[in-house]
Amino acid sequence: MDRLIYVAATGATQTLAQQATVAHNLANVGTTGFRAEYNMFRAVPVVGQGAPTRAFAIDTTVGANFAAGAIQQTGRELDVAVQGTGWIAVQGADGREAYTRNGNLQLSPNGVLQTREGRPVMGEGGPLSIPPDTNVTIAKDGTISAVQSGTRPNTVVTVGRIKLVDPPPAQLVKGSDGLFRLSSGADAQSDNAVTLASGALEGSNVNVVEAMVAMIALARQFDMQMKMLQNADSNERQAGQILNMNR
Repeated sequence: MDRLIYVAATGATQTLAQQATVAHNLANVGTTGFRAEYNMFRAVPVVGQGAPTRAFAIDTTVGANFAAGAIQQTGRELDVAVQGTGWIAVQGADGREAYTRNGNLQLSPNGVLQTREGRPVMGEGGPLSIPPDTNVTIAKDGTISAVQSGTRPNTVVTVGRIKLVDPPPAQLVKGSDGLFRLSSGADAQSDNAVTLASGALEGSNVNVVEAMVAMIALARQFDMQMKMLQNADSNERQAGQILNMNR
């Protein structure tokens, strides 16, 4: 009887966790460059004397869908979208290098190029700074050019180049801040093959229809697991009554 309880109870717990992940994906349908998360489950035997036939369900490491989202033109000079595979390097709150597909960039009051969340964008030598009173353009390869306001348009100064990387997806892990990092803790190497589309942003890759269907399926799965627990409780009560009658 307890074998049924192990499977149903742990399965219900992990179903709730997966439901939370699906809800999180739906909440980020409009988030620029968002990568949908997913959960994987597996059965694990209970280790210990007297429990060789028991098993329970656990949630493995949360993964991410690395498919590209739709690119939408904005016409804004500081908006960039990664074309194909690749990532924009930024500096996380912990000071480590991290990676994002969110190219909705802005300038801080101090002239530091950063994301909307305030993460400095990394260049080849560190965070990028833009001179004041300049018009900025970002080239396909990530090169940032600036023209001083009031000067001739042909007076172009190269400020730096955005660090673009393309590590294998299997080496990336997603942090609680929504940024990706190498599982080894090292910094990824620049990849000249990664290109940007200027004046555009990449949308979320969450499929709303699939997420809604998954949410309904998970709700039904949770109900089934609860009914299994109720059946186990009912069977145990009936078995106890039969044993009492034979005494």
